[in-house]
Amino acid sequence: MRTLSRVYVEALADAGHECLLITSDQHYEKTEPRPYERVLDPRPKDLRTLGPLMRTVREARQWRPNVVVVELVWDPRWTMFARLAPVVHLIHDDQPHDDTETRPAWQRRLFNRFSQRATRVVAFSEHVAKRLPYPASVVPLTSDVADRDLPEPPLERHDFVLYGRMSPYKNVPIALRAWERHLLSGQHKGDRLLLLGDGPLDVSEQDLPPRCEWRRERYSYSDVLPVLGRAKASVVHYRHATQSGVQLLSMQLGVTPIVSDSGGLVEFQPPGEPGIGVDDVEGLAAAFAELSDPDVAQRRGDASRKHFDRMFAAEQSADRLADILAQAARND
Repeated sequence: MRTLSRVYVEALADAGHECLLITSDQHYEKTEPRPYERVLDPRPKDLRTLGPLMRTVREARQWRPNVVVVELVWDPRWTMFARLAPVVHLIHDDQPHDDTETRPAWQRRLFNRFSQRATRVVAFSEHVAKRLPYPASVVPLTSDVADRDLPEPPLERHDFVLYGRMSPYKNVPIALRAWERHLLSGQHKGDRLLLLGDGPLDVSEQDLPPRCEWRRERYSYSDVLPVLGRAKASVVHYRHATQSGVQLLSMQLGVTPIVSDSGGLVEFQPPGEPGIGVDDVEGLAAAFAELSDPDVAQRRGDASRKHFDRMFAAEQSADRLADILAQAARND
């Protein structure tokens, strides 16, 4: 969550709050530390990591935080930071999306410990908040890409993109069947279906339908944003409900997200963009056909961007988070 944390920290700083981000280099986006950022190695069995950790703990103690925000933590030693001030625990998902995302038991116990002892628990959707075993406030999730890092709007849109880690819950086989149906419909306008990302998906290159490419590797945002940003739509047609960063990034780029009725959260979707049945090949093929019209893709993409600005902009999300942090600091 390093890139998303940076967006929140910078939005909070722009609103006048002092922030110190203590994180690790686990995100695929590799960047140099920023002035407000301390990057640690979360491997407790490696004794070489102890010195930097203790120096950062001393720095944080001297810094005297009013509140400590905890997100995904892999290193039990980091509980030392949680003793410095009231804790707010940020929860992204109430359960794993599929078996490939199940965390080890000790990590689940660590996360539960943070939540049980936190002054406030924060979820990023009503969907997750309602499913947690303890009360949670809701802060709208924002994109983990700052607006300043977005590419220029494209002169024309083409292709459809399915981006991210190719896990079973991403429902890729249904997307491929729908794409093949679209190609046979007579409404195909020369676009490609681009799969961007690696993962455990068991599909060979020979099994891909025509006009479909799987670029099977990890991508930096500088590689992905130009491709996703000029797409006619992004395929976020997942099997299980998720607060999808790809869904938000698509809307931020002015690209319509195509979601399923069981995977896409209604509270995230732009008005007039209902979910499609999770196994509805014909419905998904029809969505490809509708959005293959460049004018339709542009119009619905513009509406998606307006929805993002209205509901999920970093400034709005950070304002709501700041209110909750202030309550926690006062122990309200």
